[in-house]
Amino acid sequence: QVQLVESGGGLVQTGGSLRLSCVVSGRIFRVNVMGWYRQAPGKQRELVADIASRGSTNYGDSVKGRFTISRDNAKNTVYLQMNSLNSEDTAVYYCKANIWNSRGIVDDYWGQGTQVTVSS
Repeated sequence: QVQLVESGGGLVQTGGSLRLSCVVSGRIFRVNVMGWYRQAPGKQRELVADIASRGSTNYGDSVKGRFTISRDNAKNTVYLQMNSLNSEDTAVYYCKANIWNSRGIVDDYWGQGTQVTVSS
């Protein structure tokens, strides 16, 4: 069984920073692309950033220059450093990973989500 566990969310003031972490565990052969998505109330889930196993990255337009995604392949962990936060960043943040599991199946897995709230 594969699990993704996020941490690091919370309440922060406008202009502040947070760092999210997501650890993948379970019967895994390889973790491919890892990423962060977010969903604000009344809105669709959107891509924040993702990162391939070799390190190439992709960012949503609204976070470019403020957020940085990184990963530690040895720890099966992905991070999201969020700087210059504003109220529009308030959302539930979800970790997603494309995983080749021990049964030889490649599939997308999601974490349970972590709340980020930015107050003015």
